[in-house]
Amino acid sequence: MRKPLIFLLPLAAVLSIPVAAHLSETAPWSGLADVHLDIIPRTEAERARIAAVTARPTDFSAAWAFEQNPAGGQTVRARNTPDAFSQPAANLTFEQEMEFKLGNGMFERVWVSAPASTLASDGLGPLYNARSCQRCHLKDGRGHPPEGPDDSAVSMFLRVSVPAAAAEAEAIHSFIEGTYPVAPEPTYGSQLQDFSLPGHAPEYRLQIDYEEIEVVLSGGEVVTLRDPAYTAADLGYGPLHEAAMISPRVAPQMIGMGLLEAIPTQDILAWADPEDMDGDGISGRPQVVWSDVHEQPMLGRFGLKAGNPTVLEQSASAFAGDIGISNPVHPAGSGECTDAQTDCTAALHGGDAEQGGHEIDQVGLDLVTFYSRTLAVPARRDVEDARVLRGREVFFQTGCADCHRPNYVTHRLEGDNPASFQLIWPFTDMLLHDMGPGLADNRPEGRASGQEWRTAPLWGLGMTETVSGHTYFLHDGRARSLLEAILWHGGEAQAARDRVVDMPPANRDALIRYLESL
Repeated sequence: MRKPLIFLLPLAAVLSIPVAAHLSETAPWSGLADVHLDIIPRTEAERARIAAVTARPTDFSAAWAFEQNPAGGQTVRARNTPDAFSQPAANLTFEQEMEFKLGNGMFERVWVSAPASTLASDGLGPLYNARSCQRCHLKDGRGHPPEGPDDSAVSMFLRVSVPAAAAEAEAIHSFIEGTYPVAPEPTYGSQLQDFSLPGHAPEYRLQIDYEEIEVVLSGGEVVTLRDPAYTAADLGYGPLHEAAMISPRVAPQMIGMGLLEAIPTQDILAWADPEDMDGDGISGRPQVVWSDVHEQPMLGRFGLKAGNPTVLEQSASAFAGDIGISNPVHPAGSGECTDAQTDCTAALHGGDAEQGGHEIDQVGLDLVTFYSRTLAVPARRDVEDARVLRGREVFFQTGCADCHRPNYVTHRLEGDNPASFQLIWPFTDMLLHDMGPGLADNRPEGRASGQEWRTAPLWGLGMTETVSGHTYFLHDGRARSLLEAILWHGGEAQAARDRVVDMPPANRDALIRYLESL
């Protein structure tokens, strides 16, 4: 079983070095800083406390201290209603709760085309995937692929890119070492939009064809997996580039994002082992991206391939790409349209002088960002249940925790930041892992290859059906259950996946029961 560096060294030693001991000081992640946060350095006493609460456990007979509160002081009571992911963090001040509610209003705002009498809400498109943030992140939960040809209640799209030209590739490599040389598709940009304003053609229609694959488990159980093939059909602006690479994306759940943003970069890097120097077959790599806001390389944290460093930049990218709304980070009034789409770039946009010429200004963007940062994680359920405890032991024994790292302590932060110094249980190492050819989209993004994905957080996993009305998982929703999601794991997770296939059925059932308690 992999033994992450965090458990082999005293935490004080880990935190005192610029990068993990086995990482090169000249690597592209050397010197990465959490410049998005106002950090109070940890004291030696705090480091000792953190080492104690994050040490790898050995006793699986009972619930661990604080395990029932996955988001620390932000944790809220688990509701058995669809709004379970839409609650404000429990430790917000009165003023912060008001900011949360204002941000919620912006998140739910339905945008309209310009010009409109509602100046604060116009500027939609001309090409878009949704008219509001909430339209993709339904009830702040997971989206899903279409369930039939007439299903319009989906929150899925295709990213697209092409190999970069030689000069462009050289610039990219000199920009951040190890970045794959790709560029937006010349006509369609980096994302395909399936809706448009009147007078404009939508870019495409998403077509998915499934092939069924049977997997036989120990005990004789047979599980049928859906292997999807994606087609960008009915293209509105001519054919895609012959070298175009497409990748499906389903909207992820929104909870706990501010806490993930507050995990110290060095604690994440301490788990990276890009050359697999310990020989365990697991080679987690950090994503490194350019921050347009802070104008420097930063650790990628958000997005299915960790393509954005902060919640603010993730939100700004979604406004531009998904809704076609210009903002201070992405100021183009035509959103994601390219120069080849002249009707789109020439269309009237909703930029307002009172909003700095943007369709959403910094104030509005900050409100949505605060809302996204402070959506609460529900409390764990049944932490003392015998099957849940057995499933937790199986989770560790199988190797799931080697990538889905259980817990962290966030930075201590200035002021009344609700993410400050919280013991959290997100079950992710925030690193990129090769998940094998079965899950590959074959489209690189930043330093992520076509087979690599960021380890998905698992908190809230068992409440997906309550919130979203379905149990579709993975980056494209192909898995219809937690067991199917496990069986799609390959690459670095192949050995753990095979252990699940071969283990006694009672252990497998306990593992699923544990995941449902998260």
